[in-house]
Amino acid sequence: MFDAKLRPLIDPPLNRAGAILAGLGVTANGLTFTGLAFGLTGAATIAFGHIGWGLALIIVNRLFDGLDGAVARVRGPSDLGGYFDIVADFAFYVSVPLGFGILTPADTLPALVLVASFVLTGVSFLAFAVIAAKRGTTSEAHGKKSFLYSTGLAEGAETIAVFIAMCIFPAWFGPIAYAYAGLCALTVVQRSAVAVSAFTD
Repeated sequence: MFDAKLRPLIDPPLNRAGAILAGLGVTANGLTFTGLAFGLTGAATIAFGHIGWGLALIIVNRLFDGLDGAVARVRGPSDLGGYFDIVADFAFYVSVPLGFGILTPADTLPALVLVASFVLTGVSFLAFAVIAAKRGTTSEAHGKKSFLYSTGLAEGAETIAVFIAMCIFPAWFGPIAYAYAGLCALTVVQRSAVAVSAFTD
């Protein structure tokens, strides 16, 4: 919901940093996998009860996620890079609630519900992108990407805000997870409605 609106604010500094990193020979895929390692480590850290460190590593993961795109814009985006980027994003997204579910048995069910909602939003997101590509539909509302990013109520910015809230208020993980799972479900409904409008011949 807020991703496209945040792009004018975050892209300029990221692009400057990306140009420097690209000049040093850093690759976008290298940043993607490094960021994923930080994110998964953050989730594991949460599972072992070190939530503060987990939050720090989540923020580092998001920084790398922004930088890999900035480097890709300098070097030129690739289909393989786009594939790795989205796989790394969803691997990170499901790992964080999993970490909380492992940490506290009472949070296992809301963690599973949230992971399931991420699967549904991911499927709707990727299915929309595939059909849009087949029809030649393009958009750069989310910046220059390897494939079309459809706007939804629950996107990257909202997900990170929720993860931060979970880390700051871990006792409220369950209600936060259920609420955000509901927003993810609404996103699937919203995206499906857009698909009906866009893909009906």
